[in-house]
Amino acid sequence: MPQLINTTPSAYGYPLLIKQLLHSALATAPDQEIVCGDRRHSYTEFYRRVQRLANALREMGLQPGNTVAVMDWDSHRYLECFFAVPMMGCVLQTVNVRLSPEQIAYTLNHAQADVLLVNSDFMPVLKQIRGELNTLTRCVLLTDDATPCPKGPGFAGEYEELLAQADAVYDFPDFDENARATTFYTTGTTGLPKGVYFSHRQLVLHTLGATAGLALAPQQGRLHRDDVYMPLTPMFHVHAWGLPYVATMAGLKQVYPGRYVPDTICKLIVREKVTFSHCVPTILQMVLGCEAAREADLSGWKMIIGGSAMTGSLAKAARERGIDVFTGYGMSETCPILTLAHVPTEELGGDQEAAIRVKTGRPLPLVAIRTVDEEMNDCPRDGKSTGEVVVRAPWLTQGYLHQAQASEELWRGGWLHTQDIGNIDERGYLQVTDRIKDVIKTGGEWVSSLQIEDIIARHPAVAETAVIGIADGKWGERPLALVVLKKDAAGVAEEDIRKHVLAAAEKGQISRYGVPDRVQFVAELARTSVGKLNKRVMREQYPKP
Repeated sequence: MPQLINTTPSAYGYPLLIKQLLHSALATAPDQEIVCGDRRHSYTEFYRRVQRLANALREMGLQPGNTVAVMDWDSHRYLECFFAVPMMGCVLQTVNVRLSPEQIAYTLNHAQADVLLVNSDFMPVLKQIRGELNTLTRCVLLTDDATPCPKGPGFAGEYEELLAQADAVYDFPDFDENARATTFYTTGTTGLPKGVYFSHRQLVLHTLGATAGLALAPQQGRLHRDDVYMPLTPMFHVHAWGLPYVATMAGLKQVYPGRYVPDTICKLIVREKVTFSHCVPTILQMVLGCEAAREADLSGWKMIIGGSAMTGSLAKAARERGIDVFTGYGMSETCPILTLAHVPTEELGGDQEAAIRVKTGRPLPLVAIRTVDEEMNDCPRDGKSTGEVVVRAPWLTQGYLHQAQASEELWRGGWLHTQDIGNIDERGYLQVTDRIKDVIKTGGEWVSSLQIEDIIARHPAVAETAVIGIADGKWGERPLALVVLKKDAAGVAEEDIRKHVLAAAEKGQISRYGVPDRVQFVAELARTSVGKLNKRVMREQYPKP
């Protein structure tokens, strides 16, 4: 039997709690700035505000184990909640403000939220659903425009006023590192949102794993203490991919943009000298296409793209502006980062550099990734053989909240099933080729919708595209290409897009079965609340003709 270590009675066990992430920053970068709008404060002041917030919540009667929900834009307040709420032993629920009012009410009830911190912009939603909320006892108003706090027993007060009245000292206790710290809800394309949850231990280990993965990059995509960080992933979505915890632990200057307005984002990049961000492809496209981007110097801006596959054309457009763009991969259930597509030094400037940047990436430290067949046998690591991506890491959700059967399905065989299909090459790079539900089976062959999309996106007239499978009596399914043309595109016909894909098929880049029979030009593509392509809705919108 393995021998357990002897523990001195007076030794400190050092539980992996979120409060431990603050030690280094407060010791080494106490005067570093956190910026949001016109507000600037140091890490020292940030910690005081975290303590004030905890005291204000305790004055409302919150006890360890209670749930505090937040509906806000990306702000310094959200960062304070990332720390104060779990550090006092409560659970932070980050509410997806892009869900429908009915879904927001469902998630608040399902998570059993006790207190809600709500931005004045979302007050109409709260008024609409307030009568349906079964566990909520108190609300706190968050405002950037001096909106007065509603009177009455339902509101404890306005955020800044409550902090000003609260004590600036709070003794955050030690407790079990496996205590739940956060809850949020997946934005799946079927059924009701599912609640995922993460412990203090998991969030600390994800922070360390992501930091190590980013810092181990020798050149391209490396995160270091001189970087200036600005998230462009909503903070309600998977802890903004966990990077605010990384940035805070590292003591980086942080910039919070509030609502995502492309011109404002560009101005912040220039004014605050932002060097590190992350977002879904749609946000990067919006930023690159806005008026302010024409004159902005974006060189030196490092950008992780996740949430949806990054096309080669988007990567090329970003690289032409000097943006160090590369892929990160994960999902709500994985906390989320599993892989990063860093380019090895010897490949920089080479023929393969662009192709590596759009790969799904290599695993972070402590992440085990496999591609398996239906019997959980490993697929060869040859960059061609595909199977379902299954993973193990110390920061994966251990289940879905209050859903035992779905949790067992997620973890069948002791590995978390991502529902993604992909391959792994000899160097350990994962390439996700499709979602299981989005693969198109046509003529007896499996065809990747992502691969067809990448080819179509290379057409100079195409701004965005999505490919879905449509039922076909002869072939089982056939691909339908939905295409959003660029604003200046003129005279482009469906046949032009088909010929473009056919040319790729003739070069052996894709099976001939992957050439769409139909191309549909559309004004926009259906998306989920976090900007991912919603192919379930597309299949409902464009059924078999």
